[in-house]
Amino acid sequence: MGSIALNILERANIYRVAPLSQKTIFSSAQLPSHLSERERFALWQDIHVAQIWSVEYGISENLPFEAAIEATAVGPLVLGQMSGTIKDATRRASNIADDDIDGYLLLINKADTVLSGAQLGREYGIGQGEAVLVTASEALKMGGADSNVWANIVVPRAILTQAFPQIDDRLALKIGAENEALDLLKRYCLLLEAGRPLASPDLIAHATETIVDLIGLVTGAKGQAAELAGLRGLRAARLQAVLAKIADDFVNPGISAQGVAQELGLSVRYVHDLLQETGTSFTERVLELRLQRARKVLSQRHDDTRVSDIAMMSGFSDVSYFNRCFRRRFGHTPTRAR
Repeated sequence: MGSIALNILERANIYRVAPLSQKTIFSSAQLPSHLSERERFALWQDIHVAQIWSVEYGISENLPFEAAIEATAVGPLVLGQMSGTIKDATRRASNIADDDIDGYLLLINKADTVLSGAQLGREYGIGQGEAVLVTASEALKMGGADSNVWANIVVPRAILTQAFPQIDDRLALKIGAENEALDLLKRYCLLLEAGRPLASPDLIAHATETIVDLIGLVTGAKGQAAELAGLRGLRAARLQAVLAKIADDFVNPGISAQGVAQELGLSVRYVHDLLQETGTSFTERVLELRLQRARKVLSQRHDDTRVSDIAMMSGFSDVSYFNRCFRRRFGHTPTRAR
């Protein structure tokens, strides 16, 4: 790599060592103009892999190559944007091994296009203003139009999992543009990017915690914590006991609100009232837990257990019903999840 490329590479070192709250830009416009289209893209790709993360990109065949990445670091987080004629991106197991990056990215589509992708057996498609949470530690595919623009918020794995231990359950699920927390998160990040760089450690910590907290609300990962926080005293403790009992016994085909109420010494009406305040009924909660367990088993590469057996192991007594629910929840059949 020549001296010009090395200078560009130093300026492009944005996701790994960017100064606090200082915006850095890595653009194809910085590349030597005498290079051919193919050479410019190859150099841009090499610099991207060396300094940001290992991803295999594909570009539009209908438009000239151009790509720009903006990044603002806020403590351990990065607020970024990518735009240009990058048409698709693939991160394989080999890419993950190359850089060992395992953070999370909240992707927000800013263009009038659809970004479609897949991760962990889930497929998603997000339009303008919509978002999706993905992780750099699992294989990922994403594709769009000839020209795309998306924002991303990069959060280290340790930080997000400490705040929300079950965050992986929220991966690759479309987040609608009408999500109120997403709108607030967008405006808050815009404020940080447009304002003066933060210097105070206390302010940086506050901004970091605020963004992480909003991501929890945006993705729904903060749901159960919010449910408990919205109740008080004994009522909160009883709700927690009900949720724990459901989580322990959901694979039992015979689980029922009556049985849970009896084991906890509560009335069935009281159990239903508690769950109603969370916004998720007893039946809905049990079904979601069963589907998530089945999806997890199906995604294990070396597990050759039959789909019908996995359904039974997850608490379903009717395989046809399982297939219908799985398809409605994840957008594809259980077989395709393997």
